[in-house]
Amino acid sequence: MPALNYKHLHYFWMVAKSGSIARASEQLHLTPQTISGQLTLFEEMQGEALFRKQGRNLELTEAGRLVLSYAEDIFALGRELEEVLHHRPTARTVQLRVGVSDAVPKTVAYQLLEPAMSLPQTLRINCREGKLELLLAELAMHKLDVVLSDSPMPVTANVRGYSHLLAESGISFFATSALRANLSGSFPALLDGAPFLLPGEDAALRGRLLQWLDQQQLHPKMTGEFDDSALMSAFGQAGAGVFAAPTVIMDRVMRQYDVELIGQTPEIQEQFYAISIQRKITHPAVLAISEAARSAVLP
Repeated sequence: MPALNYKHLHYFWMVAKSGSIARASEQLHLTPQTISGQLTLFEEMQGEALFRKQGRNLELTEAGRLVLSYAEDIFALGRELEEVLHHRPTARTVQLRVGVSDAVPKTVAYQLLEPAMSLPQTLRINCREGKLELLLAELAMHKLDVVLSDSPMPVTANVRGYSHLLAESGISFFATSALRANLSGSFPALLDGAPFLLPGEDAALRGRLLQWLDQQQLHPKMTGEFDDSALMSAFGQAGAGVFAAPTVIMDRVMRQYDVELIGQTPEIQEQFYAISIQRKITHPAVLAISEAARSAVLP
């Protein structure tokens, strides 16, 4: 296989960022024909199409998105090298590529990642959100440094990795003031027959919630299921039903979504993990996250 041509990669990167050959040619001060020819040659060398036409613009294929993710890192390091060579006062940038499972509340994700922001080095975070199995595949390909999940590495995963428990938290239940006014009784009895928003099947919390409701002999009316915790909270804000979230972010949930706390229980515990391909964490940002989590006490 021929060696990677970085000039071709740069042309590809510019077209991908600008969305069209015409705009890229203006920025590169080259003719569109030159750019088009170099892209064609680059695709032939890779053996795959990297773009597809979408109206007047170009859209990345799956292979194109993979190449772009590497190109972003390569040219970011190139810019950093230029700064060092020109003796600009800059510290070495630490890059943290983190995948966040859909089931992890965004506020929890930020709270877990926040210690990395205090590193003495300049930090650049690249966050990707999605299904756990897809994020683990990217982790195996070394496209991610760590994955944040609400469950440990699945035993069925075809990926070698290690799960590091970061935090545990009890669960709180929320509803709008209007919905709360229509619920009779005290917690948890008021959940019986109440409209309820349930996490999706991929969320570890789902099974624990259903088991707890069954043990309490409560039968809420399931009005929606959501893979994305933020979308579930938005529906809860609109009054579509009662929803649950980790107690550790209780105050933020009430402020952000303008809802009331209607009850909480330590009997349901939600856990959060950092999944890495190394048994011993060495990445400085991930290490900062892990050490801060071990010293924290979550309700």
